[in-house]
Amino acid sequence: MRITRALFQATQKVTTGIVGIPVNANARPQLLGLYKKTLDELKAKIPESAVYRQSVEAITVQRMNIVEQHEDTARIEELINCGQIEELIDQAEDEIKLISRMAEWKAWEPLEEPAPPRQWEYFKKAPATE
Repeated sequence: MRITRALFQATQKVTTGIVGIPVNANARPQLLGLYKKTLDELKAKIPESAVYRQSVEAITVQRMNIVEQHEDTARIEELINCGQIEELIDQAEDEIKLISRMAEWKAWEPLEEPAPPRQWEYFKKAPATE
């Protein structure tokens, strides 16, 4: 009897060990589809100049390349290093939802009112002391 690679991997992984997240036997193709949808949504809804779009595109392209280059789920999880493939699917779905919200919020536009003086000084690097 011959079994496909996806079925073989599914038989190896019985549980994710995470309550509410079952093993997904079709995870790789689903994840690829979500990454493609993420890139399409970004292009359609968020300006190229937005830092949010640039960041999400960079991460998504990097992860999509890994998923395209490797069929072994364990290797994909190891290289992306952000959880199990089922968690990566949840993350991608959440990002797609966030894209619509970011488009609605237009977070890349200037503030309606200028920020108070010294508001961002907390985030500056402290001066070196001797």
